[in-house]
Amino acid sequence: MNAAALKFTKDHEWVRLEGDVAVMGISEHAQHELGDVVYVELPTVGDSISRGDALANVESVKAVSDVYAPVSGEIVAVNQELEDHPEQINKDAEGNGWIAKIKISDPAELDELMSVEEYRKMIS
Repeated sequence: MNAAALKFTKDHEWVRLEGDVAVMGISEHAQHELGDVVYVELPTVGDSISRGDALANVESVKAVSDVYAPVSGEIVAVNQELEDHPEQINKDAEGNGWIAKIKISDPAELDELMSVEEYRKMIS
């Protein structure tokens, strides 16, 4: 996957746009900090969420962390694979470890997210 196509939040979520749907998950940096992911509480398809709302929980051997909605909209899909294989986040956080797909209600919110370069600078 093209990392340059990703945008990031200050809370370590990433977004990849597919038309008017934002595929999202936690960053490679975040999964590394968390350690081995053992459980993911997924959001509910059909729920409406606002940017900044807690959307999911990721539980690791070290901590339980909230995952926040990077954009506002409707949850149109969740990664059911994570229910049986939460470690997928550790293996491919910014790819097959995606958490949810959100049909974006306000595309302007994407402009407030960081580029890969800005995110790397923030975490360095």
